[in-house]
Amino acid sequence: MQVIPAINSLSLEDAKKKIEIAANFSDWIHLDIVDGVFAPVKTWGSPQELKELTTNNQRPTTNWEIHLMVENPEQEINGWLETGLAKRIIVHLESLANFEDFLKQRGNYGAEIMLAIKPDTAVEQLLPYLKGFQSFQILAVAPGYAGQKFQVGVINKIEFLRKMAPSAKIEVDGGINPETAKLAKEAGADIAVSASYIFENSDPKKAYLNLR
Repeated sequence: MQVIPAINSLSLEDAKKKIEIAANFSDWIHLDIVDGVFAPVKTWGSPQELKELTTNNQRPTTNWEIHLMVENPEQEINGWLETGLAKRIIVHLESLANFEDFLKQRGNYGAEIMLAIKPDTAVEQLLPYLKGFQSFQILAVAPGYAGQKFQVGVINKIEFLRKMAPSAKIEVDGGINPETAKLAKEAGADIAVSASYIFENSDPKKAYLNLR
């Protein structure tokens, strides 16, 4: 199972500190972008500032996963892709307005597009999109705040999705610690994303390796 550290920050200063830490032990970094509409919190999230940070401080091998927890992802996605940094963009089923148009344009994005659902969205709603997407995220907490408790009901969703899409890439995000990561892996997840368990530990690298 791949483990990706997640940056969920309210300020540029906090994001910068965590990015520098994560870059020392992971070649992937997950960045939470929340607009205060899709979820009640608003996180730091500036494509231009991220590009400046990576130019000044980051290893060039860092792969960025941008999680758009926003009301209008179609309006946000290009700004992140234009940085040239994003290897993967995560968009939510609940906020995409026109799937047909989005899928037609997807080939122009130059990055992998992952389709996500919130924990209160039925996993069956992903079924019409199994041919259009090859990777999916099951959010295990309410979107927005880091540090929430893993909702064990998502394990059934991961198992269902794995059965229906055997070759799909499945990511689980939220409430990840060694115990919940193991449950997610056993259910069929390929990737676990963790923020609090890693960054609230006195030794973030050790916490990351524990998850690995």
